Amino acid sequence: MTSSFNERIDRRHSDSEKWHKYGNQDILPLWVADTDFRSPECVINALKQRVEHGIFGYGITPPELVDVVVARMAERYQWKVEPEWLVFLPGVVSGLNLSVRAFTEPHQGTIAPTPVYPPFRSAAKLANRTQLNAQLRLENQRWVMDLLALEMQMTGNEKLLMLCNPQNPGGTVYRREELESQLRFAQRHDLIVCSDEIHCDLILEPGLKHIPFACLSEDAAQRSVTLISPSKTFNIAGLGASLAIIPNPELRRRFMQQRKGVVPPVDILAYVAATAAWRDGQPWLDKQLAYLRGTRDLLTAEINAMSGLTLSAPEATYLAWIDASQLNVASPALFFERHGLGFSPGRDFGDDAFVRFNFGCPRDMINEALKRMRNAVSLMNR
Repeated sequence: MTSSFNERIDRRHSDSEKWHKYGNQDILPLWVADTDFRSPECVINALKQRVEHGIFGYGITPPELVDVVVARMAERYQWKVEPEWLVFLPGVVSGLNLSVRAFTEPHQGTIAPTPVYPPFRSAAKLANRTQLNAQLRLENQRWVMDLLALEMQMTGNEKLLMLCNPQNPGGTVYRREELESQLRFAQRHDLIVCSDEIHCDLILEPGLKHIPFACLSEDAAQRSVTLISPSKTFNIAGLGASLAIIPNPELRRRFMQQRKGVVPPVDILAYVAATAAWRDGQPWLDKQLAYLRGTRDLLTAEINAMSGLTLSAPEATYLAWIDASQLNVASPALFFERHGLGFSPGRDFGDDAFVRFNFGCPRDMINEALKRMRNAVSLMNR
């Protein structure tokens, strides 16, 4: 079942941003969130068939993809999505930036959790908007929002609440009651909600299920933008197919107005890949989840056995948020890089005491990374 995920594919001399970063240095790239797994055969075959057509002019959104998305939302989340709610985008990051510009005025601010995926922070900065940090706290080994502390920071100028579920980098899958608390917070302060749910298909913890924020109630739907994509799930991020689901027609109009002349349409090959992945990729995804779950469990046990490091097992994603605050080094990311490990620096997410470990790679690479981590930590303790 897992043989394909154990396959080591040489990306060092390809066009991979992930592997190009360190060139010929002996550093394992475990940073940017794409995996080292070959995409599903259904995606590869669909792309081959489209390429053989030989003409690549301007395209349209495939009606089949719209049908696939609507059916997927209904089957997986019991969410009845109307086709006109869908706005296709070349990436979720553009959706974050469009949301900030569409739903806040220059004198208004945004709210985002911290630590969080860096474009949450940069979207506000690029638009010259203020941003309140909603601090996440570790509670029962899960990273959750401290809404009480956030409430005390509010100035009254905030207009947009930016959520991340499942949470990146912490891996939390928010429960219904937690999402309902976030909704009540948004209602009290009359906030529009942009919910990045790009990792919704990557639930690792048995028994958990992703709940879209917009599914909570009609009010949640009418005040929200939901961002999703098959890119992380099926390792097709380089193709760029994402979408915003916006039930409220006025919010949708404002969002689409902001994209005019700035954000291009989705590439025709990206449409092909997205359709094939969501239509036919579930058997492959089930195998990937089993493989990632095993890697997650291995990492959690091994890292927590290392002096100076702690890891709360992520409930979702293939990203491990590792607390290195007890190592007593100025920059954990630079420390590990000197020992052949290319992690994402925690400072990019809002906390320099952490590193983010992308474990979406073959198990032999994971074992080599763990060996290097053990050696690095042992040198600190001599």
